[in-house]
Amino acid sequence: MSAADEPPAPGGDLRTHFDWVAAHDAHSRRMQRGFLGQLRAHFRHHIPADESVLELGCGAGDLLAALAPARGVGCDFSPGMIAEARRRHGTQPGLEFRLADAGTVVWTETFDHIVLDYLTGYLPDIAAVLERLQAAAHARTRLHITTLNTLWLPLLRLATATGLAMPQPPSAWLAHDDLFNLLELAGWEVVRFERQQLLPFNIPLLAPLLNRGAVRLPGLRHLGSTLCITARPRRAPPLTAAVACSVIVPARNESGNIRAALERIPVLGRGTEVIFVEGHSRDDTWAVIQREVAAYRGPHRVRALRQPGKGKWDAVHAGFAVAQVEVLVIQDADLTAPPEELPKFYEAIATGRAEFANGSRLIYPMESRAMRFLNLLGNKFFALSLSFVLGQPVKDSLCGTKMLLRRDYERVLRRIKPFGDFDPFGDFNLLFGSALLGLRIRDVPVRYRDRTYGETNISRFRHGWILARMTWFGLWRLRCFPLAPPRPRTKLDADAEK
Repeated sequence: MSAADEPPAPGGDLRTHFDWVAAHDAHSRRMQRGFLGQLRAHFRHHIPADESVLELGCGAGDLLAALAPARGVGCDFSPGMIAEARRRHGTQPGLEFRLADAGTVVWTETFDHIVLDYLTGYLPDIAAVLERLQAAAHARTRLHITTLNTLWLPLLRLATATGLAMPQPPSAWLAHDDLFNLLELAGWEVVRFERQQLLPFNIPLLAPLLNRGAVRLPGLRHLGSTLCITARPRRAPPLTAAVACSVIVPARNESGNIRAALERIPVLGRGTEVIFVEGHSRDDTWAVIQREVAAYRGPHRVRALRQPGKGKWDAVHAGFAVAQVEVLVIQDADLTAPPEELPKFYEAIATGRAEFANGSRLIYPMESRAMRFLNLLGNKFFALSLSFVLGQPVKDSLCGTKMLLRRDYERVLRRIKPFGDFDPFGDFNLLFGSALLGLRIRDVPVRYRDRTYGETNISRFRHGWILARMTWFGLWRLRCFPLAPPRPRTKLDADAEK
Protein backbone atom coordinates (compact mmCIF):
# COMPACT_ATOMS: atom_id res chain seq x y z
CA MET A 1 0.00 0.00 0.00
CA SER A 2 1.43 3.37 -1.02
CA ALA A 3 1.42 6.39 1.27
CA ALA A 4 -1.43 7.88 -0.77
CA ASP A 5 -3.53 4.80 0.01
CA GLU A 6 -2.99 5.07 3.76
CA PRO A 7 -5.98 6.56 5.60
CA PRO A 8 -5.32 9.89 7.33
CA ALA A 9 -4.21 9.70 10.93
CA PRO A 10 -7.07 9.86 13.46
CA GLY A 11 -7.72 13.38 14.70
CA GLY A 12 -6.38 14.99 11.56
CA ASP A 13 -7.98 17.56 9.29
CA LEU A 14 -11.59 16.62 8.47
CA ARG A 15 -11.43 17.93 4.90
CA THR A 16 -8.29 15.88 4.22
CA HIS A 17 -10.06 12.80 5.58
CA PHE A 18 -13.04 13.12 3.23
CA ASP A 19 -10.81 13.92 0.25
CA TRP A 20 -9.15 10.58 0.96
CA VAL A 21 -12.54 8.84 1.35
CA ALA A 22 -13.64 10.20 -2.04
CA ALA A 23 -10.78 8.33 -3.70
CA HIS A 24 -10.97 5.11 -1.66
CA ASP A 25 -14.58 4.32 -0.75
CA ALA A 26 -15.52 2.04 -3.68
CA HIS A 27 -15.18 -1.12 -1.57
CA SER A 28 -17.12 0.22 1.42
CA ARG A 29 -19.90 1.51 -0.86
CA ARG A 30 -20.27 -1.99 -2.30
CA MET A 31 -20.40 -3.47 1.19
CA GLN A 32 -22.96 -0.88 2.33
CA ARG A 33 -25.19 -0.92 -0.75
CA GLY A 34 -28.08 -2.41 1.22
CA PHE A 35 -27.83 0.25 3.93
CA LEU A 36 -27.49 3.07 1.40
CA GLY A 37 -30.36 1.72 -0.68
CA GLN A 38 -32.62 1.70 2.37
CA LEU A 39 -31.76 5.35 3.06
CA ARG A 40 -32.48 6.30 -0.55
CA ALA A 41 -35.88 4.60 -0.32
CA HIS A 42 -36.66 6.59 2.85
CA PHE A 43 -35.89 9.93 1.23
CA ARG A 44 -37.66 9.05 -2.01
CA HIS A 45 -40.79 8.24 -0.01
CA HIS A 46 -40.85 11.70 1.59
CA ILE A 47 -39.49 13.95 -1.17
CA PRO A 48 -41.48 14.30 -4.41
CA ALA A 49 -39.53 14.54 -7.66
CA ASP A 50 -41.12 17.80 -8.79
CA GLU A 51 -39.67 19.88 -5.95
CA SER A 52 -36.29 21.47 -5.17
CA VAL A 53 -33.72 19.87 -2.86
CA LEU A 54 -30.60 21.15 -1.10
CA GLU A 55 -28.30 18.49 0.32
CA LEU A 56 -25.54 19.48 2.71
CA GLY A 57 -22.66 17.05 2.95
CA CYS A 58 -23.68 15.53 -0.38
CA GLY A 59 -20.50 13.47 -0.70
CA ALA A 60 -20.30 11.80 -4.11
CA GLY A 61 -23.86 12.92 -4.91
CA ASP A 62 -25.52 9.49 -5.09
CA LEU A 63 -28.48 10.35 -2.83
CA LEU A 64 -29.26 13.66 -4.54
CA ALA A 65 -29.05 11.99 -7.95
CA ALA A 66 -31.41 9.21 -6.80
CA LEU A 67 -34.01 11.79 -5.75
CA ALA A 68 -34.04 13.23 -9.31
CA PRO A 69 -35.38 16.61 -8.11
CA ALA A 70 -36.62 19.36 -10.37
CA ARG A 71 -33.70 21.36 -8.98
CA GLY A 72 -31.02 19.81 -6.82
CA VAL A 73 -28.05 21.51 -5.22
CA GLY A 74 -25.44 19.40 -3.46
CA CYS A 75 -22.86 21.08 -1.22
CA ASP A 76 -19.76 19.59 0.36
CA PHE A 77 -16.62 21.12 1.81
CA SER A 78 -14.40 18.38 0.35
CA PRO A 79 -12.96 19.19 -3.11
CA GLY A 80 -12.45 15.47 -3.66
CA MET A 81 -16.11 14.69 -2.95
CA ILE A 82 -17.40 17.48 -5.19
CA ALA A 83 -15.11 16.38 -8.02
CA GLU A 84 -16.41 12.81 -7.66
CA ALA A 85 -20.05 14.00 -7.56
CA ARG A 86 -19.56 16.01 -10.74
CA ARG A 87 -17.85 13.06 -12.43
CA ARG A 88 -20.66 10.64 -11.53
CA HIS A 89 -23.74 12.83 -11.85
CA GLY A 90 -22.72 16.14 -13.43
CA THR A 91 -24.68 15.43 -16.60
CA GLN A 92 -27.96 14.57 -14.86
CA PRO A 93 -30.55 17.30 -15.56
CA GLY A 94 -31.37 19.65 -12.71
CA LEU A 95 -28.32 18.85 -10.55
CA GLU A 96 -25.58 21.23 -9.41
CA PHE A 97 -22.69 20.45 -7.07
CA ARG A 98 -20.97 23.24 -5.15
CA LEU A 99 -17.85 23.37 -3.03
CA ALA A 100 -19.11 25.03 0.16
CA ASP A 101 -18.65 24.83 3.93
CA ALA A 102 -21.99 24.44 5.74
CA GLY A 103 -20.71 26.58 8.60
CA THR A 104 -19.90 29.66 6.49
CA VAL A 105 -21.93 29.50 3.26
CA VAL A 106 -24.44 32.31 2.63
CA TRP A 107 -27.73 31.08 1.15
CA THR A 108 -29.33 33.23 -1.54
CA GLU A 109 -32.19 30.93 -2.63
CA THR A 110 -34.73 28.76 -0.87
CA PHE A 111 -35.56 25.08 -1.35
CA ASP A 112 -38.58 22.86 -0.78
CA HIS A 113 -36.47 20.24 1.00
CA ILE A 114 -33.13 20.34 2.82
CA VAL A 115 -31.33 17.05 3.47
CA LEU A 116 -28.67 16.33 6.10
CA ASP A 117 -27.96 12.64 5.63
CA TYR A 118 -25.61 11.32 8.32
CA LEU A 119 -23.95 14.73 8.48
CA THR A 120 -24.66 16.20 11.93
CA GLY A 121 -22.07 14.04 13.68
CA TYR A 122 -19.29 15.66 11.64
CA LEU A 123 -20.38 19.28 12.09
CA PRO A 124 -18.24 21.28 14.57
CA ASP A 125 -21.22 23.53 15.40
CA ILE A 126 -24.56 21.86 14.63
CA ALA A 127 -26.63 24.70 16.09
CA ALA A 128 -24.93 27.32 13.88
CA VAL A 129 -25.54 25.29 10.73
CA LEU A 130 -29.21 24.77 11.64
CA GLU A 131 -29.62 28.50 12.21
CA ARG A 132 -27.95 29.38 8.89
CA LEU A 133 -30.24 26.97 7.06
CA GLN A 134 -33.24 29.16 7.92
CA ALA A 135 -32.10 31.44 5.08
CA ALA A 136 -32.44 28.52 2.64
CA ALA A 137 -35.97 27.71 3.81
CA HIS A 138 -39.40 29.10 3.00
CA ALA A 139 -42.54 28.56 5.08
CA ARG A 140 -43.22 25.09 3.61
CA THR A 141 -39.62 23.83 3.50
CA ARG A 142 -39.00 20.49 5.17
CA LEU A 143 -35.66 19.70 6.80
CA HIS A 144 -34.84 15.97 6.69
CA ILE A 145 -32.15 14.69 9.04
CA THR A 146 -30.86 11.14 9.32
CA THR A 147 -28.25 10.29 11.89
CA LEU A 148 -26.86 7.36 13.84
CA ASN A 149 -28.76 5.90 16.77
CA THR A 150 -26.12 6.12 19.50
CA LEU A 151 -26.98 2.56 20.59
CA TRP A 152 -25.22 1.47 17.39
CA LEU A 153 -21.89 3.20 18.10
CA PRO A 154 -20.16 -0.05 19.18
CA LEU A 155 -21.35 -1.75 15.98
CA LEU A 156 -20.10 1.19 13.89
CA ARG A 157 -16.67 0.80 15.46
CA LEU A 158 -16.78 -2.93 14.71
CA ALA A 159 -17.80 -2.26 11.09
CA THR A 160 -14.90 0.17 10.74
CA ALA A 161 -12.45 -2.32 12.19
CA THR A 162 -13.59 -5.08 9.82
CA GLY A 163 -13.63 -2.91 6.69
CA LEU A 164 -17.42 -2.76 6.28
CA ALA A 165 -17.27 1.00 6.91
CA MET A 166 -14.63 3.60 6.13
CA PRO A 167 -12.29 4.80 8.89
CA GLN A 168 -14.16 7.34 10.99
CA PRO A 169 -12.84 10.78 11.96
CA PRO A 170 -13.72 12.21 15.39
CA SER A 171 -17.47 12.79 15.42
CA ALA A 172 -20.31 13.71 17.78
CA TRP A 173 -23.39 11.56 17.20
CA LEU A 174 -26.11 13.08 19.33
CA ALA A 175 -29.16 11.45 20.92
CA HIS A 176 -32.51 12.42 19.39
CA ASP A 177 -33.56 14.63 22.33
CA ASP A 178 -30.32 16.64 21.98
CA LEU A 179 -31.04 17.14 18.28
CA PHE A 180 -34.63 18.14 19.07
CA ASN A 181 -33.32 20.75 21.48
CA LEU A 182 -30.85 22.18 18.95
CA LEU A 183 -33.56 22.31 16.28
CA GLU A 184 -35.92 24.19 18.59
CA LEU A 185 -33.18 26.66 19.55
CA ALA A 186 -32.41 27.24 15.86
CA GLY A 187 -36.04 28.01 15.01
CA TRP A 188 -37.17 24.60 13.71
CA GLU A 189 -40.13 22.52 14.86
CA VAL A 190 -39.98 18.71 14.71
CA VAL A 191 -42.89 17.35 12.66
CA ARG A 192 -42.02 13.65 12.47
CA PHE A 193 -39.56 11.31 14.18
CA GLU A 194 -38.92 7.59 13.79
CA ARG A 195 -36.17 5.02 13.97
CA GLN A 196 -35.46 2.80 10.97
CA GLN A 197 -33.13 0.06 9.76
CA LEU A 198 -33.09 -2.68 12.36
CA LEU A 199 -31.07 -4.67 9.82
CA PRO A 200 -29.00 -2.34 7.58
CA PHE A 201 -28.30 -5.07 5.02
CA ASN A 202 -30.49 -6.40 2.20
CA ILE A 203 -30.87 -10.02 3.28
CA PRO A 204 -33.86 -11.57 1.47
CA LEU A 205 -36.93 -12.18 3.66
CA LEU A 206 -35.11 -11.23 6.86
CA ALA A 207 -34.51 -7.56 5.98
CA PRO A 208 -38.16 -6.84 5.06
CA LEU A 209 -39.37 -8.70 8.15
CA LEU A 210 -37.16 -6.67 10.50
CA ASN A 211 -37.14 -3.30 8.71
CA ARG A 212 -40.81 -3.15 7.70
CA GLY A 213 -42.42 -4.93 10.62
CA ALA A 214 -40.32 -5.59 13.71
CA VAL A 215 -38.79 -2.09 13.86
CA ARG A 216 -42.33 -0.67 14.30
CA LEU A 217 -43.08 -2.78 17.38
CA PRO A 218 -42.92 -1.50 20.99
CA GLY A 219 -39.46 -2.06 22.43
CA LEU A 220 -37.82 -3.02 19.14
CA ARG A 221 -38.64 0.35 17.58
CA HIS A 222 -36.00 1.95 19.82
CA LEU A 223 -33.29 -0.23 18.26
CA GLY A 224 -33.31 1.00 14.66
CA SER A 225 -29.85 2.09 13.54
CA THR A 226 -31.00 5.35 11.91
CA LEU A 227 -32.82 8.27 13.51
CA CYS A 228 -35.08 9.99 10.95
CA ILE A 229 -36.26 13.52 11.78
CA THR A 230 -38.44 15.85 9.71
CA ALA A 231 -38.72 19.49 10.83
CA ARG A 232 -40.27 22.72 9.55
CA PRO A 233 -39.33 26.37 10.11
CA ARG A 234 -40.98 27.91 13.16
CA ARG A 235 -41.47 31.45 11.95
CA ALA A 236 -43.95 34.20 11.14
CA PRO A 237 -47.32 33.06 9.79
CA PRO A 238 -47.51 32.20 6.07
CA LEU A 239 -50.58 34.42 5.62
CA THR A 240 -49.31 38.00 5.83
CA ALA A 241 -52.84 39.38 5.65
CA ALA A 242 -56.35 38.10 6.21
CA VAL A 243 -57.57 35.95 3.33
CA ALA A 244 -60.96 34.61 2.39
CA CYS A 245 -62.14 31.11 3.23
CA SER A 246 -64.17 28.58 1.23
CA VAL A 247 -66.47 26.44 3.37
CA ILE A 248 -67.45 23.23 1.55
CA VAL A 249 -70.71 21.75 2.88
CA PRO A 250 -71.34 18.19 1.61
CA ALA A 251 -75.09 17.61 1.98
CA ARG A 252 -76.97 14.34 1.50
CA ASN A 253 -80.47 14.00 2.97
CA GLU A 254 -79.93 17.18 5.00
CA SER A 255 -82.74 19.47 3.79
CA GLY A 256 -83.65 20.52 7.34
CA ASN A 257 -80.13 21.81 8.06
CA ILE A 258 -79.45 24.01 5.02
CA ARG A 259 -80.88 27.28 6.37
CA ALA A 260 -79.27 26.74 9.77
CA ALA A 261 -75.89 26.17 8.11
CA LEU A 262 -76.17 29.46 6.21
CA GLU A 263 -77.20 31.32 9.35
CA ARG A 264 -74.52 29.80 11.60
CA ILE A 265 -71.39 29.71 9.42
CA PRO A 266 -69.35 32.75 10.54
CA VAL A 267 -67.36 35.20 8.45
CA LEU A 268 -63.76 33.97 8.28
CA GLY A 269 -60.85 36.25 7.39
CA ARG A 270 -61.65 38.71 4.60
CA GLY A 271 -64.85 36.89 3.75
CA THR A 272 -66.49 33.51 3.45
CA GLU A 273 -67.50 31.56 0.38
CA VAL A 274 -70.03 28.81 1.17
CA ILE A 275 -70.32 26.00 -1.37
CA PHE A 276 -73.07 23.42 -0.89
CA VAL A 277 -72.38 20.12 -2.66
CA GLU A 278 -75.51 17.97 -2.86
CA GLY A 279 -74.95 14.21 -2.98
CA HIS A 280 -77.86 12.34 -4.61
CA SER A 281 -80.26 12.82 -1.71
CA ARG A 282 -83.45 10.80 -1.29
CA ASP A 283 -85.24 13.85 0.12
CA ASP A 284 -85.62 17.41 -1.22
CA THR A 285 -82.16 18.60 -0.16
CA TRP A 286 -81.26 19.88 -3.66
CA ALA A 287 -84.50 21.86 -3.98
CA VAL A 288 -84.02 23.38 -0.53
CA ILE A 289 -80.41 24.35 -1.33
CA GLN A 290 -81.50 26.07 -4.53
CA ARG A 291 -84.27 27.93 -2.72
CA GLU A 292 -82.09 29.03 0.20
CA VAL A 293 -79.23 30.14 -2.05
CA ALA A 294 -81.62 32.23 -4.15
CA ALA A 295 -83.17 33.85 -1.08
CA TYR A 296 -79.91 34.44 0.85
CA ARG A 297 -79.00 38.07 1.57
CA GLY A 298 -76.29 37.58 4.18
CA PRO A 299 -72.54 38.39 4.20
CA HIS A 300 -71.37 35.22 2.46
CA ARG A 301 -70.92 34.43 -1.18
CA VAL A 302 -73.06 31.30 -1.63
CA ARG A 303 -72.90 28.72 -4.42
CA ALA A 304 -74.32 25.24 -5.00
CA LEU A 305 -73.55 22.24 -7.17
CA ARG A 306 -74.41 18.57 -7.42
CA GLN A 307 -71.54 16.15 -7.04
CA PRO A 308 -70.73 14.11 -10.17
CA GLY A 309 -69.98 10.81 -8.42
CA LYS A 310 -70.66 9.13 -5.11
CA GLY A 311 -69.22 9.34 -1.63
CA LYS A 312 -68.17 12.21 0.59
CA TRP A 313 -64.66 12.44 -0.90
CA ASP A 314 -66.15 12.97 -4.35
CA ALA A 315 -68.32 15.79 -2.93
CA VAL A 316 -65.39 17.41 -1.10
CA HIS A 317 -63.17 17.13 -4.16
CA ALA A 318 -65.86 18.70 -6.36
CA GLY A 319 -66.32 21.58 -3.92
CA PHE A 320 -62.60 22.24 -3.51
CA ALA A 321 -62.19 22.19 -7.31
CA VAL A 322 -64.49 25.19 -7.78
CA ALA A 323 -63.47 27.09 -4.63
CA GLN A 324 -61.87 30.41 -5.53
CA VAL A 325 -59.99 31.46 -2.38
CA GLU A 326 -56.91 30.47 -0.40
CA VAL A 327 -58.24 28.66 2.70
CA LEU A 328 -60.37 25.51 2.30
CA VAL A 329 -62.47 23.90 5.04
CA ILE A 330 -65.06 21.11 5.23
CA GLN A 331 -68.21 21.67 7.33
CA ASP A 332 -70.56 18.69 7.55
CA ALA A 333 -74.17 19.62 6.86
CA ASP A 334 -75.46 17.72 9.92
CA LEU A 335 -73.95 20.54 12.07
CA THR A 336 -73.02 18.12 14.87
CA ALA A 337 -69.57 19.73 14.75
CA PRO A 338 -70.78 23.33 15.25
CA PRO A 339 -69.82 25.83 12.54
CA GLU A 340 -69.32 28.39 15.33
CA GLU A 341 -66.01 26.56 15.99
CA LEU A 342 -64.59 27.38 12.54
CA PRO A 343 -62.77 30.58 13.64
CA LYS A 344 -60.49 28.40 15.79
CA PHE A 345 -59.49 26.44 12.69
CA TYR A 346 -58.88 29.62 10.72
CA GLU A 347 -56.74 31.06 13.51
CA ALA A 348 -54.59 27.90 13.62
CA ILE A 349 -53.99 28.03 9.85
CA ALA A 350 -53.58 31.81 9.55
CA THR A 351 -50.98 31.97 12.34
CA GLY A 352 -49.00 29.04 10.95
CA ARG A 353 -49.43 27.00 14.15
CA ALA A 354 -51.04 24.31 12.03
CA GLU A 355 -50.68 23.46 8.37
CA PHE A 356 -53.53 20.96 8.52
CA ALA A 357 -56.19 21.72 11.16
CA ASN A 358 -58.03 18.52 12.07
CA GLY A 359 -61.21 18.65 14.13
CA SER A 360 -61.35 16.47 17.24
CA ARG A 361 -64.67 15.53 18.86
CA LEU A 362 -63.02 13.37 21.50
CA ILE A 363 -61.51 16.02 23.77
CA TYR A 364 -64.51 17.86 25.25
CA PRO A 365 -67.54 16.05 26.69
CA MET A 366 -70.13 15.44 23.98
CA GLU A 367 -73.90 15.58 24.17
CA SER A 368 -75.68 12.35 25.15
CA ARG A 369 -76.97 11.32 21.70
CA ALA A 370 -74.12 12.75 19.61
CA MET A 371 -72.17 9.48 19.24
CA ARG A 372 -73.19 5.93 20.04
CA PHE A 373 -70.90 3.88 22.28
CA LEU A 374 -69.68 1.51 19.55
CA ASN A 375 -69.00 4.48 17.28
CA LEU A 376 -66.99 6.10 20.07
CA LEU A 377 -64.87 2.96 20.51
CA GLY A 378 -64.38 2.73 16.75
CA ASN A 379 -63.29 6.36 16.49
CA LYS A 380 -60.75 5.90 19.28
CA PHE A 381 -59.40 2.75 17.65
CA PHE A 382 -59.03 4.35 14.21
CA ALA A 383 -57.43 7.45 15.73
CA LEU A 384 -54.79 5.37 17.55
CA SER A 385 -54.15 3.25 14.47
CA LEU A 386 -53.88 6.24 12.19
CA SER A 387 -51.54 8.07 14.58
CA PHE A 388 -49.18 5.09 14.32
CA VAL A 389 -49.46 5.04 10.52
CA LEU A 390 -48.99 8.82 10.12
CA GLY A 391 -46.18 9.25 12.63
CA GLN A 392 -48.05 12.26 14.07
CA PRO A 393 -50.63 12.18 16.89
CA VAL A 394 -54.23 12.46 15.68
CA LYS A 395 -56.95 12.39 18.33
CA ASP A 396 -59.94 11.99 15.99
CA SER A 397 -59.35 10.87 12.40
CA LEU A 398 -63.02 10.90 11.35
CA CYS A 399 -64.25 14.35 12.39
CA GLY A 400 -65.63 16.00 9.27
CA THR A 401 -64.16 19.45 9.94
CA LYS A 402 -60.73 19.83 8.34
CA MET A 403 -58.97 22.97 7.09
CA LEU A 404 -55.86 23.60 4.98
CA LEU A 405 -54.47 26.00 2.41
CA ARG A 406 -55.39 25.52 -1.24
CA ARG A 407 -51.74 25.18 -2.28
CA ASP A 408 -51.23 22.41 0.29
CA TYR A 409 -54.41 20.66 -0.87
CA GLU A 410 -53.10 20.66 -4.44
CA ARG A 411 -49.82 19.15 -3.23
CA VAL A 412 -51.78 16.51 -1.27
CA LEU A 413 -53.66 15.51 -4.44
CA ARG A 414 -50.40 15.02 -6.32
CA ARG A 415 -48.88 13.04 -3.45
CA ILE A 416 -51.77 10.60 -3.00
CA LYS A 417 -52.32 10.02 -6.72
CA PRO A 418 -50.21 6.80 -6.75
CA PHE A 419 -52.52 5.30 -4.10
CA GLY A 420 -55.59 5.36 -6.34
CA ASP A 421 -59.20 5.70 -5.13
CA PHE A 422 -59.00 3.88 -1.81
CA ASP A 423 -60.93 6.32 0.45
CA PRO A 424 -64.61 7.12 -0.27
CA PHE A 425 -64.81 9.46 2.76
CA GLY A 426 -61.77 11.68 2.19
CA ASP A 427 -60.55 11.85 5.80
CA PHE A 428 -57.74 9.37 5.22
CA ASN A 429 -56.87 10.89 1.83
CA LEU A 430 -56.28 14.28 3.42
CA LEU A 431 -54.50 12.94 6.50
CA PHE A 432 -52.29 10.49 4.58
CA GLY A 433 -51.30 13.12 2.03
CA SER A 434 -50.60 15.75 4.68
CA ALA A 435 -48.45 13.35 6.69
CA LEU A 436 -46.46 12.29 3.62
CA LEU A 437 -45.76 15.96 2.85
CA GLY A 438 -44.63 16.50 6.43
CA LEU A 439 -47.34 19.07 7.11
CA ARG A 440 -47.85 19.93 10.76
CA ILE A 441 -51.17 18.32 11.69
CA ARG A 442 -52.85 19.88 14.72
CA ASP A 443 -56.04 18.75 16.45
CA VAL A 444 -58.58 21.53 17.02
CA PRO A 445 -61.16 20.53 19.67
CA VAL A 446 -64.85 20.89 18.81
CA ARG A 447 -67.88 20.26 21.01
CA TYR A 448 -69.85 17.44 19.41
CA ARG A 449 -73.61 18.08 19.43
CA ASP A 450 -76.72 15.97 18.98
CA ARG A 451 -78.35 15.91 15.56
CA THR A 452 -81.39 18.17 15.33
CA TYR A 453 -82.60 16.89 11.95
CA GLY A 454 -82.40 13.64 9.99
CA GLU A 455 -80.35 10.49 10.52
CA THR A 456 -76.68 9.72 10.10
CA ASN A 457 -75.49 8.60 6.66
CA ILE A 458 -72.88 6.35 8.31
CA SER A 459 -73.38 2.60 8.74
CA ARG A 460 -71.28 1.60 11.72
CA PHE A 461 -70.54 -1.94 10.48
CA ARG A 462 -70.37 -1.55 6.70
CA HIS A 463 -68.43 1.71 6.84
CA GLY A 464 -66.42 0.45 9.82
CA TRP A 465 -65.17 -2.40 7.64
CA ILE A 466 -64.22 0.07 4.92
CA LEU A 467 -62.32 2.16 7.47
CA ALA A 468 -60.51 -0.93 8.75
CA ARG A 469 -59.42 -1.78 5.21
CA MET A 470 -58.19 1.78 4.65
CA THR A 471 -56.22 1.68 7.92
CA TRP A 472 -54.59 -1.56 6.83
CA PHE A 473 -53.87 -0.04 3.42
CA GLY A 474 -52.19 2.93 5.11
CA LEU A 475 -50.14 0.67 7.37
CA TRP A 476 -49.01 -1.38 4.39
CA ARG A 477 -48.30 1.47 1.96
CA LEU A 478 -47.14 4.24 4.31
CA ARG A 479 -45.24 2.31 6.96
CA CYS A 480 -44.37 -1.22 5.87
CA PHE A 481 -43.89 -0.99 2.10
CA PRO A 482 -44.00 2.74 1.31
CA LEU A 483 -45.21 3.70 -2.14
CA ALA A 484 -42.84 6.43 -3.31
CA PRO A 485 -44.05 9.16 -5.68
CA PRO A 486 -43.10 8.64 -9.34
CA ARG A 487 -39.86 10.22 -10.50
CA PRO A 488 -37.57 10.14 -13.52
CA ARG A 489 -35.46 7.02 -13.86
CA THR A 490 -31.80 7.57 -12.95
CA LYS A 491 -28.51 5.80 -13.62
CA LEU A 492 -28.55 4.55 -10.02
CA ASP A 493 -31.88 2.81 -10.67
CA ALA A 494 -30.41 1.02 -13.66
CA ASP A 495 -27.29 0.04 -11.69
CA ALA A 496 -29.39 -1.31 -8.82
CA GLU A 497 -31.24 -3.65 -11.19
CA LYS A 498 -28.03 -5.19 -12.55
